[in-house]
Amino acid sequence: MSLKDEFKAFILRGNVIDLAVGVVIGASFGNIVKSLVDDIIMPPIGIILGGIDFSNFFLVLKDGKLPTPEGGFPTLAAAKEAGAVTMNIGSFMNTILSFLIVASAIFVVVKVVNKLQDAAVKKAEEEPAAPAEPSEDIVLLREIRDALAKRD
Repeated sequence: MSLKDEFKAFILRGNVIDLAVGVVIGASFGNIVKSLVDDIIMPPIGIILGGIDFSNFFLVLKDGKLPTPEGGFPTLAAAKEAGAVTMNIGSFMNTILSFLIVASAIFVVVKVVNKLQDAAVKKAEEEPAAPAEPSEDIVLLREIRDALAKRD
Protein backbone atom coordinates (compact mmCIF):
# COMPACT_ATOMS: atom_id res chain seq x y z
CA MET A 1 0.00 0.00 0.00
CA SER A 2 1.41 3.37 -0.97
CA LEU A 3 1.87 6.25 1.43
CA LYS A 4 -0.94 8.12 -0.33
CA ASP A 5 -3.33 5.17 0.14
CA GLU A 6 -2.34 4.79 3.80
CA PHE A 7 -2.92 8.50 4.42
CA LYS A 8 -6.29 8.35 2.66
CA ALA A 9 -7.33 5.34 4.77
CA PHE A 10 -6.20 7.16 7.93
CA ILE A 11 -8.12 10.34 7.12
CA LEU A 12 -11.28 8.50 6.12
CA ARG A 13 -11.31 6.47 9.32
CA GLY A 14 -14.33 7.52 11.38
CA ASN A 15 -12.57 8.54 14.56
CA VAL A 16 -10.34 11.06 12.77
CA ILE A 17 -13.36 12.78 11.24
CA ASP A 18 -15.12 12.74 14.64
CA LEU A 19 -12.06 14.29 16.26
CA ALA A 20 -11.89 17.04 13.63
CA VAL A 21 -15.57 17.86 14.10
CA GLY A 22 -15.07 17.89 17.89
CA VAL A 23 -12.15 20.31 17.64
CA VAL A 24 -14.08 22.72 15.41
CA ILE A 25 -17.18 22.63 17.62
CA GLY A 26 -15.01 22.92 20.73
CA ALA A 27 -13.31 26.04 19.40
CA SER A 28 -16.67 27.62 18.61
CA PHE A 29 -18.00 26.64 22.04
CA GLY A 30 -14.93 28.23 23.62
CA ASN A 31 -15.71 31.52 21.87
CA ILE A 32 -19.31 31.39 23.08
CA VAL A 33 -18.20 30.75 26.66
CA LYS A 34 -15.62 33.57 26.50
CA SER A 35 -18.31 35.98 25.35
CA LEU A 36 -20.69 34.71 28.05
CA VAL A 37 -18.09 35.33 30.75
CA ASP A 38 -16.70 38.63 29.45
CA ASP A 39 -19.94 40.21 28.23
CA ILE A 40 -22.73 38.72 30.38
CA ILE A 41 -21.44 37.38 33.72
CA MET A 42 -18.52 39.61 34.70
CA PRO A 43 -20.19 43.07 34.24
CA PRO A 44 -22.90 42.42 36.87
CA ILE A 45 -20.32 40.92 39.23
CA GLY A 46 -18.21 44.04 38.71
CA ILE A 47 -21.19 46.26 39.55
CA ILE A 48 -21.96 44.25 42.69
CA LEU A 49 -18.33 44.59 43.78
CA GLY A 50 -18.34 48.37 43.40
CA GLY A 51 -18.10 49.04 39.68
CA ILE A 52 -14.91 47.07 38.98
CA ASP A 53 -14.37 46.34 35.29
CA PHE A 54 -12.61 42.99 35.47
CA SER A 55 -11.11 43.37 32.02
CA ASN A 56 -9.21 46.39 33.41
CA PHE A 57 -8.40 44.89 36.81
CA PHE A 58 -4.60 44.75 36.80
CA LEU A 59 -1.56 45.59 38.87
CA VAL A 60 1.34 47.56 37.45
CA LEU A 61 4.58 45.77 38.31
CA LYS A 62 6.84 48.18 36.47
CA ASP A 63 5.98 51.52 34.87
CA GLY A 64 6.45 51.83 31.16
CA LYS A 65 8.41 54.38 29.21
CA LEU A 66 5.42 56.74 28.96
CA PRO A 67 4.03 57.22 32.50
CA THR A 68 0.79 59.11 32.89
CA PRO A 69 0.72 62.42 34.81
CA GLU A 70 -1.63 60.98 37.45
CA GLY A 71 0.80 58.15 38.14
CA GLY A 72 -1.40 55.27 36.96
CA PHE A 73 -3.05 53.84 33.91
CA PRO A 74 -6.81 54.07 33.44
CA THR A 75 -7.03 50.89 31.35
CA LEU A 76 -5.00 47.80 30.64
CA ALA A 77 -4.69 48.89 27.02
CA ALA A 78 -3.16 52.21 28.12
CA ALA A 79 -0.70 50.40 30.36
CA LYS A 80 0.35 48.06 27.57
CA GLU A 81 0.65 50.96 25.14
CA ALA A 82 2.99 52.70 27.59
CA GLY A 83 5.08 49.54 27.86
CA ALA A 84 4.22 48.85 31.50
CA VAL A 85 4.63 45.37 32.94
CA THR A 86 1.28 44.30 34.37
CA MET A 87 -0.26 41.43 36.26
CA ASN A 88 -3.65 40.96 34.59
CA ILE A 89 -5.79 39.66 37.45
CA GLY A 90 -9.13 40.37 35.75
CA SER A 91 -8.18 38.47 32.61
CA PHE A 92 -7.06 35.55 34.76
CA MET A 93 -10.38 35.57 36.66
CA ASN A 94 -12.28 35.61 33.35
CA THR A 95 -10.23 32.64 32.14
CA ILE A 96 -10.89 30.66 35.33
CA LEU A 97 -14.62 31.37 35.09
CA SER A 98 -14.60 30.34 31.41
CA PHE A 99 -12.88 27.08 32.34
CA LEU A 100 -15.44 26.36 35.06
CA ILE A 101 -18.32 26.96 32.64
CA VAL A 102 -16.76 24.69 29.98
CA ALA A 103 -16.01 22.02 32.59
CA SER A 104 -19.59 22.19 33.86
CA ALA A 105 -21.01 21.92 30.34
CA ILE A 106 -18.80 18.93 29.53
CA PHE A 107 -19.77 17.31 32.85
CA VAL A 108 -23.47 17.66 31.98
CA VAL A 109 -22.95 16.27 28.47
CA VAL A 110 -20.95 13.28 29.76
CA LYS A 111 -23.59 12.64 32.44
CA VAL A 112 -26.39 12.63 29.83
CA VAL A 113 -24.43 10.35 27.49
CA ASN A 114 -23.70 7.93 30.36
CA LYS A 115 -27.41 7.83 31.31
CA LEU A 116 -28.35 7.10 27.70
CA GLN A 117 -25.75 4.34 27.48
CA ASP A 118 -26.89 2.84 30.79
CA ALA A 119 -30.51 2.89 29.60
CA ALA A 120 -29.54 1.17 26.35
CA VAL A 121 -27.58 -1.52 28.22
CA LYS A 122 -30.44 -2.05 30.70
CA LYS A 123 -32.94 -2.37 27.84
CA ALA A 124 -30.72 -4.90 26.06
CA GLU A 125 -30.42 -6.92 29.28
CA GLU A 126 -34.19 -6.88 29.83
CA GLU A 127 -35.01 -8.22 26.37
CA PRO A 128 -34.93 -12.02 26.46
CA ALA A 129 -32.46 -13.58 24.12
CA ALA A 130 -33.98 -15.37 21.17
CA PRO A 131 -33.79 -19.13 21.60
CA ALA A 132 -30.90 -20.62 19.72
CA GLU A 133 -31.68 -22.57 16.60
CA PRO A 134 -31.35 -26.31 17.19
CA SER A 135 -28.30 -27.94 15.72
CA GLU A 136 -28.51 -29.98 12.53
CA ASP A 137 -28.23 -33.22 14.53
CA ILE A 138 -31.24 -32.30 16.68
CA VAL A 139 -33.29 -31.39 13.62
CA LEU A 140 -32.41 -34.73 12.00
CA LEU A 141 -33.27 -36.69 15.16
CA ARG A 142 -36.63 -34.90 15.39
CA GLU A 143 -37.39 -35.81 11.77
CA ILE A 144 -36.55 -39.45 12.50
CA ARG A 145 -38.75 -39.39 15.63
CA ASP A 146 -41.64 -37.87 13.68
CA ALA A 147 -41.23 -40.44 10.87
CA LEU A 148 -41.25 -43.31 13.39
CA ALA A 149 -44.30 -41.88 15.10
CA LYS A 150 -46.17 -41.83 11.76
CA ARG A 151 -45.41 -45.55 11.20
CA ASP A 152 -47.15 -46.59 14.40
